Amino acid sequence: MKVGVLALQGAVSEHSEYLKIAMGKLGIGGEVIEVRTNHELEGLEGLVMPGGESTTLSLLMEKEGLFGKLKEVPKIFGTCAGAILLSNDILEPVNGQKSLGLLDIGISRNGYGRQLESFEAPLETKLGNLEGVFIRAPVIEKIGEGVEVLASYGGKAIAVQQGSYLATTFHPELSGSTLFHEHFLKIDR
Repeated sequence: MKVGVLALQGAVSEHSEYLKIAMGKLGIGGEVIEVRTNHELEGLEGLVMPGGESTTLSLLMEKEGLFGKLKEVPKIFGTCAGAILLSNDILEPVNGQKSLGLLDIGISRNGYGRQLESFEAPLETKLGNLEGVFIRAPVIEKIGEGVEVLASYGGKAIAVQQGSYLATTFHPELSGSTLFHEHFLKIDR
């Protein structure tokens, strides 16, 4: 299996490491590569889009011409800012911010507040329990038909899946658990 991590911003090395550990746990052979260009998207079976600043990521993706080619990747896992970029509705876009429109959710940037309001909380998910790390986390405000909620916190969905698209508003790569990376690797196209 060939899986990429979008390496424009965010916890790239952490996601890469968690994917490798998850592959080992699942007995999946393959490689994890860092992706910065369209050429590096070729032949990928999956891609993780890490957190970071969603407006900046959107602009960098636009500059590199990645939007069209990203939509060809069979499965995508977006965390925090990556979840914003997967959504079909950014409720308060900034500076012409774009999204891929692949996941039928409406999402608010910095839904829990600014950097000072970042927090950790124990989470019970459909995949198991883990510590959730929320850093300037977005909030999923609307959920379309066909979107499965995998976890909620404070009455709001924080992990969702629609087909081969998975999104979390928290940072599972900082949780000490590979549950979500394992789940992502097992998703069929």
